[in-house]
Amino acid sequence: MLDAKKIEDGLVRLGLTLPEAPKPAANYEPFVIHDGLLYVSGQISAGPDGLITGRLGENMDTEAGAAAARACALSILAQARAACDGDLGRIARLVKLTGFVASEPGYTEQPKVINGASDLMVELLGEAGRHARSAVGVAALPLGVAVEIEAVFALA
Repeated sequence: MLDAKKIEDGLVRLGLTLPEAPKPAANYEPFVIHDGLLYVSGQISAGPDGLITGRLGENMDTEAGAAAARACALSILAQARAACDGDLGRIARLVKLTGFVASEPGYTEQPKVINGASDLMVELLGEAGRHARSAVGVAALPLGVAVEIEAVFALA
């Protein structure tokens, strides 16, 4: 089981805050809990100024893509907090992240982009934030966003 206060303190230390859990944009659930696992639907890259759009290798570089992935990670944690009735301490560990990166055909640094989310999860969750992962390049993502990431957590 994670220490929710430690996660909150980590966010403060990094100058970050969790957004409100985004509402679904279509006919799906933002999260589902089943057999002790919390599945968080894909969270698209968005920040305080709105959607983070672009295509890696075309009009966005790897560093900006990693920042977009970090924003996805914050939304994932916001959904997890909502799923756990406000208590991130109910999470035992992050099991898996699956990241999708809008990329031009020759772009091959998707893993470096998704590291923006992976690194933040480990920084905030410690060893329980280490996870299995996929980083996939795609031609386009919803609303023109640069990154979308889904997650699976084990609950305590």
